[in-house]
Amino acid sequence: MSKVIGDVILGVQNISLRFGGVNALIDISFDVREHEVRAIIGPNGAGKSSMLNCINGVYTPQEGSITFRGQSFDHMNSRQVAEMGIARTFQNLALFKGMSVIDNIMTGRNLKIRSNIFLQALRLGPAQREEEEHRSKVEHIIDFLEIQAFRKTPVGQLPYGLQKRVDLGRALAMEPQVLLLDEPMAGMNMEEKQDMCRFILDVNDEFGTTIVLIEHDMGVVMDISDRVVVLDYGKKIGDGTPEEVRNNKEVISAYLGTSH
Repeated sequence: MSKVIGDVILGVQNISLRFGGVNALIDISFDVREHEVRAIIGPNGAGKSSMLNCINGVYTPQEGSITFRGQSFDHMNSRQVAEMGIARTFQNLALFKGMSVIDNIMTGRNLKIRSNIFLQALRLGPAQREEEEHRSKVEHIIDFLEIQAFRKTPVGQLPYGLQKRVDLGRALAMEPQVLLLDEPMAGMNMEEKQDMCRFILDVNDEFGTTIVLIEHDMGVVMDISDRVVVLDYGKKIGDGTPEEVRNNKEVISAYLGTSH
């Protein structure tokens, strides 16, 4: 059964980003449709991570606008963007290495906590019920990611591939509508990559989460993406299905190093 791709959930219109005199992004436009896996690819220095940083509020572009479900969210910080329903994993793991797997994933529930700090500290009535509810959600994610055996293990003691899984779990704990993944398979061996591909597709399928993905492994991109946008030196040089992008002469030359 082929999956149903919905309407545009995230729109990027004419985004330009500069650092001093350096153009990181130049007039970039593309959209992301609900329930798709949308890849952003390009050589090193193409502007991929800068694009994600604009979407999740780390950078504010000098020109252009970004819309989420038709609502513009210019000049929002990362927390406000997360509250709207956009979560992010990072290329370099930012986990709490001394904390257990379950506690790391629980930090992703912070945006969902409603009771005040006093009630939380004393674990009174509503706060205790709320914590139990959050823990139940986190346990479901741990089961989903098949890391039950490591629930109480400090994250710093886990192999790299499992740490990446915990990072994904923490983002999922925010219950995002759109999940931004910045090189989720960087540094992984083949088996770890296959596992991560499976989890990304399962998140997309079972949770219905829309995925925006930066990834260097072209085999992975072509296998799991519905559509691909290609950046090179801060400009968009391709956009379409994996097949269309694979046959785009400008994309081929950028990757083979013949365009510059």
